[in-house]
Amino acid sequence: MTDEVDVAIATYEELMDLEKDFDDVETEIIRQQVAMNKPLYERRAALVAKIPNFWALVFEQAPPDLDQYIQPSDSAVLLSSLTSVSVSHFEIENGGKGDPRSVSIKLEFSENEWFEDKVLEKKFWYRVSKDGEEGLVSEPVPIKWKSAEKDLTQGLLDLVMKVWENDKKNGPSDSTKIKKVKDYTADEKALSEKIEATGLGAVSFFGWFGYRGLNVSAEESRLAIEEDKKRRAERAAGKIPDLEEVKDEEDEDEDEDPLALEIFPDGEEVALAISDDLWPNAIKYFSQAQEVDVSDVDFEDEDEEMGDDDEEEEKPKANGS
Repeated sequence: MTDEVDVAIATYEELMDLEKDFDDVETEIIRQQVAMNKPLYERRAALVAKIPNFWALVFEQAPPDLDQYIQPSDSAVLLSSLTSVSVSHFEIENGGKGDPRSVSIKLEFSENEWFEDKVLEKKFWYRVSKDGEEGLVSEPVPIKWKSAEKDLTQGLLDLVMKVWENDKKNGPSDSTKIKKVKDYTADEKALSEKIEATGLGAVSFFGWFGYRGLNVSAEESRLAIEEDKKRRAERAAGKIPDLEEVKDEEDEDEDEDPLALEIFPDGEEVALAISDDLWPNAIKYFSQAQEVDVSDVDFEDEDEEMGDDDEEEEKPKANGS
């Protein structure tokens, strides 16, 4: 019976390896697509630079995955001062051999009443943890608000930066270990309480700049990828791995929330909505914005014409006829 179980597990592992082979192909397609699209995006950038409010209008027509996080106060900033958006796959630029799924998203702004920054750039690294979790890892980006009243994140982003700076001083931590509430620092307690007080973390789209994601270092990711490749190669060669003993230990962290200190839990989803949808389809969204404007004008013209017709009908007829 044990042999049958071993074979079943080996077959399952082979299926998972095949799924990863498909992922590898998709990743290579992204790498090639980035290279092929680069001159086209450069041409587009030159053209849209001549169109006032291009990116502001694109954001106005943002897909639902992004639009749901843009509050009215955020729209005021974006519509009045957003001048440029760009996405780069920085790990493979200039012949780099990194992961093409790592992206940098840059938003540029004109002078505005909310913050001093002219450029807000957020980088996302695609990484794999030693436990097999994978996704986008980021670092919080500070925003220089002109005053506390103008801070659209209500102080959340500043608190995230304090926690981040403290974490950097203490060095890398174990990505598999979830910090317990009782072990929170003063800044972490303040951040947790403020998140709880707001009722939700994402009080503003600009809270997205505080997203961190998985706590996975570049070195941990490198080792995890190498180990995975090694195991896949062994299974491809017909080696059936030994069954690992299942530890029947109580998970001490099962009641802890790994996203407890995230002010924007869906940060990865927003990054993908921008890099995989808004950015490549910007011309489509801009065209939709133009269609909406034209429709509004048509409706106004129709209303005016109907109003004129009503006035004509209400005019008394001459000569008593």
